[in-house]
Amino acid sequence: MVSRRARLTAATPTVILSYDRWVSDLRFQLNFKSAKPVYLQLVDQVKSAAASGAVRPGEPLPSIRPLAEELRVNRNTIAKAYAELENQRVIEAIAGKGCFVRAGSSPFRKDVRLRLVAEAMDDAVVQAHHLQIGKAEFLRLAEERFDAFEDQRTGRKVMP
Repeated sequence: MVSRRARLTAATPTVILSYDRWVSDLRFQLNFKSAKPVYLQLVDQVKSAAASGAVRPGEPLPSIRPLAEELRVNRNTIAKAYAELENQRVIEAIAGKGCFVRAGSSPFRKDVRLRLVAEAMDDAVVQAHHLQIGKAEFLRLAEERFDAFEDQRTGRKVMP
């Protein structure tokens, strides 16, 4: 009979983990081999879920301790992600109750929001250039991604 320790060490390491105990369809997928810190991966995924409508304003986020245990990360990692989300006004922490998704109003002026998107687009344009993706194909892809996001947000099914 193989000992429990031998089975645990012999198993292949899992790189991507999922957390699906939210009432919504949100799943956390963490890549521990990524150069991006785990807490920022969590921040990005919560922001994306809130923007897409996968989580609604007022919905609670999982408590820090159970989420950390489920994702097999330190509690401070989850706390840091939640603090960053609160600083970015994506969530609000209510003492004794937990953390909740805020309503979709952005704390930034429109010119600041446009500048932030432009910076992200600059990165995508540089990446496209290095991958030899032309302007027309890049714009087509951007439009398809934007439409798919809108379809997902409004609940429309995209026809293949």
